[in-house]
Amino acid sequence: MSNPEKEVTIYDIAQKLNISAATVSRGLKDHPGINKNTKKKILEAANEMGYRSNSFASSLRTKRGNVIGVIVPRLNSNFMSDVIAGIEKIVNDSGYNLFISQSLETMDKEVSNAKAMFNNRVDGLLVSLAYNTTNIDHFETFIKRDIPVIFFDRVVEHEHCPSIFIDNYKAAYNITTHLIDQGCKRIVHIAGNQLRNVYRDRLNGYKKALEDHQIVFDNDLLIINDLSAHAGMQAAQQILEMAVMPDGVFSSNDLCAISCMQVLKSEGIKIPQDIAFAGFNNDPTSCVIEPNLTTIDYKGYEMGEVAAKVLIGHLDHNNDLQQTHSLILRSELIVRDSSRKKG
Repeated sequence: MSNPEKEVTIYDIAQKLNISAATVSRGLKDHPGINKNTKKKILEAANEMGYRSNSFASSLRTKRGNVIGVIVPRLNSNFMSDVIAGIEKIVNDSGYNLFISQSLETMDKEVSNAKAMFNNRVDGLLVSLAYNTTNIDHFETFIKRDIPVIFFDRVVEHEHCPSIFIDNYKAAYNITTHLIDQGCKRIVHIAGNQLRNVYRDRLNGYKKALEDHQIVFDNDLLIINDLSAHAGMQAAQQILEMAVMPDGVFSSNDLCAISCMQVLKSEGIKIPQDIAFAGFNNDPTSCVIEPNLTTIDYKGYEMGEVAAKVLIGHLDHNNDLQQTHSLILRSELIVRDSSRKKG
């Protein structure tokens, strides 16, 4: 068996042309200080000898691989696809590559994702936490090495890590108030895991809207589940078994709201006449379901862009991450027929 050919280096080219290795290196990088003829000879020799530039070696020398890591709970959500598209635009424009992984909503997978990111020498990390993550010790290795970590959407308080999210409390307050304005007094709230800021803040916004309208919070009207389509179907069964039927439902996401609506409709419940419905996220399916679903719109693409800009601003221009400790992005209530009881 013949030995594999030895990798051609800049020293081999330098020896062949009888010039310094530094000149060869500058010529290959199209340095303006190199004479045109010399540059031409260097490139010709490099092609002829089969030279390959070793960006990995140079990234080890500069200790920068120009790779940004992204950990998301799920890739198959419209919101996350939009976020990633926003991140990708900024990252590509800035000459970085993206390394994306999904935790599939479990902390165990998130821990192994973080390890893989660290071993692949990412320059920075953008993270939206899994459904059941109880602590963020697995990101401490990054923080100790001064590798920036930024949380977005599902965030956690950390003195060294900025957070980018929407005002979930205010959005939930507004959507609950809208249901109350439509005459609803018994509003079911379908909430997600209270470990996550997004679902905790939405529940608190819902409670505050009830309180401000002199409606007593009833724990029997709170359903906490994983907000999947299956969970929406189960929530509908729970609603159908309630001694007193609710007249409104506010779900913490559209997916769960829609499957809940479908089951209730199949049981003869009229929406919004019997039960007004509202979701959260402005998923494209919210305009497919009949009646169209009232929801909260917030721009995933914008969130992705902002997160990537903050990270790259720090990496390329040494912007202080402490200055952007938390950025709150706008959201908007979109009222559709699923909640219009009046007018």
